[in-house]
Amino acid sequence: MKMMKFILPVFLFLAATGLHAQDVNVLLKEADNLEKTQKENEALEKYKAVLLQEPTNLKALVKSSELNASIGGRQNDKNTKRLYFETALAFANRAYMADSNQADASYAMAMASGKMTDVETENKKLVAYVRDVKKYTDKALAINSNHAKANYTMGKWNYEMANLSGLKKAAVKILYGGLPEGTLELAIQFMEKCKTLEPYFVANYLDLAKAYKDDHKPAQAIETLNRLVKLPTRTADDVALKAEGARLLASMQ
Repeated sequence: MKMMKFILPVFLFLAATGLHAQDVNVLLKEADNLEKTQKENEALEKYKAVLLQEPTNLKALVKSSELNASIGGRQNDKNTKRLYFETALAFANRAYMADSNQADASYAMAMASGKMTDVETENKKLVAYVRDVKKYTDKALAINSNHAKANYTMGKWNYEMANLSGLKKAAVKILYGGLPEGTLELAIQFMEKCKTLEPYFVANYLDLAKAYKDDHKPAQAIETLNRLVKLPTRTADDVALKAEGARLLASMQ
């Protein structure tokens, strides 16, 4: 009888633990399926449901950061856009605190910091976010040099740094001690690697084509754009990105 009193609670605990794990896995699968059908808001709610059960679930935190960034990017109202981007950064921070040794966590910090550069108006904070993009992307790639989106993020960072006007570069140097240099050559190098690692990542093709165009390599830009417009639509952002690519292609032919 005493043995039964001991065994029963242990059995119930193990059963509850197994059920909990099953629930989380089901939610993650449902969220993934919703993402594949471009139902981002619904997918985000599923990832939030995971986090109610497992607050440090890295996949749910990173995905919540990415989805807030994606949804925010399509908002027309500046305040709403900023709120989504700040939420993306908050989820990224949680991911980094959960496990800073995972490439995904550092990538999320870099990605979300990059989004904040689109809405930040205070110069000192803007420069800090730009530095954070480089810092966290460097760490993500140090952990996993074949992280596709980290390669894209580094490529885009280099592209944007290479396109800073001389006046802006001078202002940043005088006011804030400058920023690391970025080049079109490195932008192309990192985005070409991303293309190899993730051949259906539409945003990478568009920015790669722009980098080739700015680097006075129209043949490579046109080739990249021709591949871009034929890619399948996999995310809610892909339709607009492919349309932009098609317009750029038409202007170059």
